[in-house]
Amino acid sequence: MITEKKYPMTVSGKEKLQEELEFLKTVKRKEVVERIKIARSYGDLSENSEYDSAKEDQAFVEGRISTLESMIRNAVIITEDELNTDEVQLGKTVTFKELPDGDEETYTIVGSAEANPMEGLISNDSPIAKALIGRSKDEEVEIVTPGGKMSVVILEIK
Repeated sequence: MITEKKYPMTVSGKEKLQEELEFLKTVKRKEVVERIKIARSYGDLSENSEYDSAKEDQAFVEGRISTLESMIRNAVIITEDELNTDEVQLGKTVTFKELPDGDEETYTIVGSAEANPMEGLISNDSPIAKALIGRSKDEEVEIVTPGGKMSVVILEIK
């Protein structure tokens, strides 16, 4: 029997996925079906770009619905009770300073399902998170990224 991948996430991360799923099922799916109906009314489907585009959108929406349902079904919720306050781990927010120039960065380490680097949420599978997980405040860490190596010192974990 194949075991499905588990998706570690916070409660708010799961809620966001549920909201997206609900939107796709109740709004977006209906919009795409309507676009297909309109495109069909134009006649010959073999050269109907509107129809082709709507069918591609339908495939994307249905694929995303399937992915979200799987993520929600296999969610592993990270609770505050499980978190060790002294070390970097999933669900923690970590602030570190890049050495030697001193640029500070703050990220919350989350599961891949809710990662969004632009919002300061990085996946536990990312090179930065992998290097930081299990480390403590004031510890110096070398991080190997696709862009090269960087050294950081952990300033705060919360």
